[in-house]
Amino acid sequence: MNKNDVIARLNEVFRDVFGDDSITVNANTTSADIDDWDSIEHINLVAAVEEEFGMRFKMREVSGMKNVGEMIDIVCERGTK
Repeated sequence: MNKNDVIARLNEVFRDVFGDDSITVNANTTSADIDDWDSIEHINLVAAVEEEFGMRFKMREVSGMKNVGEMIDIVCERGTK
């Protein structure tokens, strides 16, 4: 899976989870960049990304992610869909 494809699909997931069609994420995007990205929405986001890519994050991956770039790297390594 290449990073551009993952980013394109993540943009759709983020837009759906946060209900905002103007969201565009990149490797440097953090929770501080999206107004409604709190701990509850983080759980919803992780579940939606797992569903989209047919994978499961490990707890240490979820708690250790500092930005969307780290999510992209994990999806590129392990995503199956």
